[in-house]
Amino acid sequence: MNRDLSRKNKGPFNRWAYAFALLLISVFLLGWAGSLWAGDAPSLSAVIIRMQEAYERTRDLKATFVQEVSLRSVGKTEREEGILFLKNPRRMLWDYQKPQVKKLIVNPQKAWLYVPGDSVVYVQNADAIFKSKMAVRFLSGMGKLREDFQVSFAEPGAVDQEGNYRLRLIPKAPGLGTDQLNLVVDRKSYQILEGSFTDPYGNATRIRFRNLRVNSGLSDRMFNFKAPAGVEVYNMP
Repeated sequence: MNRDLSRKNKGPFNRWAYAFALLLISVFLLGWAGSLWAGDAPSLSAVIIRMQEAYERTRDLKATFVQEVSLRSVGKTEREEGILFLKNPRRMLWDYQKPQVKKLIVNPQKAWLYVPGDSVVYVQNADAIFKSKMAVRFLSGMGKLREDFQVSFAEPGAVDQEGNYRLRLIPKAPGLGTDQLNLVVDRKSYQILEGSFTDPYGNATRIRFRNLRVNSGLSDRMFNFKAPAGVEVYNMP
C-alpha cells in the first residue's frame, strides 16, 4: 500500500539531511586515499593536489563503516555498522547491518529508506535529500576541493597520538550543515580512517571506514529498489 505523508511530519529522511552532504564528501575523500603519497610527509598543497587527482579517477567505491551519532537533546550515542556502496553519478547504498537491519538507497531520481523489521519503506525524491549543491557536485564527480573548502592541518597538532594526519575542511559557502569537517588519515597507508562533524543542532557524527575497494565496477542495478510484497510504502514530501 502507498501512503502520502505530505501533510505529516517529514519523518525519517530529515535525520539524514545534514549528514548526507558531509558523509558523501568524506566518503569521496576516502576514495582518494591509498594512492596519495609515499615517503616523507607532504606539504598541504601537495596533499590537496594529489587528493583531487585521485578523486577524479574514482568511479565507484565500497567500504565497511561504523557510524556513531551523539544526540545532544537526549544525551546518548547511537552506533550503527554496515557496508557502503557509492557510484558516480549520485548513487549510493548504505547497507546497515547492526544493530538494526535497514537499507538507504539513493539514485539520481529517488531515495528509499527500507526498514524490514517494521515492514516499511519511505520514498522521497532524490533532490530533497541532497540539500547542498556542494554535495551534489561531489557525488556527481565534479567536486573541487580548493573551490569548496579551506583545507588545513588540524589544530593544535597535525597528527594524533598514533601519528596519523589530522585535516580540517571548512566549507566556503553556507548550506552544508556544518562549519567544519574533520578527517583522520592513516600515516602509513594514507587511507582515511574517519570523518566527523557537528550539525546545527549540536549532534556530533563520527564515521570510521575500513576495507576500501575502489573502481570495482558496481552495477547501477544496486541503486534501485522495489518494495517486497506486504511492505508499507510511505511517500515523503
